[in-house]
Amino acid sequence: MTRKRVASSVIKFIVLTVILILFIVPFVFLLINSFKENMAITSNPLSLPESFSMVNYMNAFDKMNYIAAFTNSLVITVLSVLFISLFAAMTAHYFVRNNTKFNQYIFMLMVASMIIPFQAIMIPLVKIYGSLDLLNSKWSLIYMYIGFGSSLAVFIYHGFVKSIPKELEEAALIDGCTRFQTFFRIVFPVLMPTTATISILNVLWIWNDFLLPSLILVDPEQRTLPLSTYNFYGTYTVDYGPLMASLVLTIFPIIIIYLFAQKYIIQGVMQGSIK
Repeated sequence: MTRKRVASSVIKFIVLTVILILFIVPFVFLLINSFKENMAITSNPLSLPESFSMVNYMNAFDKMNYIAAFTNSLVITVLSVLFISLFAAMTAHYFVRNNTKFNQYIFMLMVASMIIPFQAIMIPLVKIYGSLDLLNSKWSLIYMYIGFGSSLAVFIYHGFVKSIPKELEEAALIDGCTRFQTFFRIVFPVLMPTTATISILNVLWIWNDFLLPSLILVDPEQRTLPLSTYNFYGTYTVDYGPLMASLVLTIFPIIIIYLFAQKYIIQGVMQGSIK
């Protein structure tokens, strides 16, 4: 029995190591090529740079207008995640505490909407909002992120709200709290681990998203960081060196956030499995 466990552990370790390498190798090549010139990248992308120069990063920083793009990404991501978490928690709480046939039907519609691919609705979406002159605005993009992200958030919150004893809310109401105060003082603090998990997952999605912003944001001043990397694509050529550097600059902030917040993702998943 012991030998079987050791063999099983060794096999799991090897498989996980191989998967880890497969995930890390593309990022390593991206980082290496970000220090090389275009000729060196096209001739041998797997080779190490002859010298580590920051020229590509300086060119990328200037050409992609990094400060403005970073600010746009930060505003869009923070406000979208904030409103998704708040509105989804309130909606899930209402569905659970008012379990009518109509609310069940609306909840099932929200769950069903998660299987609809964005590519199936992106053309009608752009056509409708374009006719209303609501494109090329980060506020329109935030509004769309709230709509697209709320279904999954409501679904996750729904299961956690069920685990909160109703007696806690009834006691708060007896003590003089309004329903609004009961939600924000009793229910929402209990949902904080779930909120942290939902927030981190949405941050990873919204920060790295390219397709939806590319359809909505036309003005270069409104572009997010992923959209700014498109500046290095010419009609017939690609400026690979600064492009690689711009990709590193784009994903670096989100990697830092993930490294500090990954424990909350694990806690949220574990608590979800227990619930």
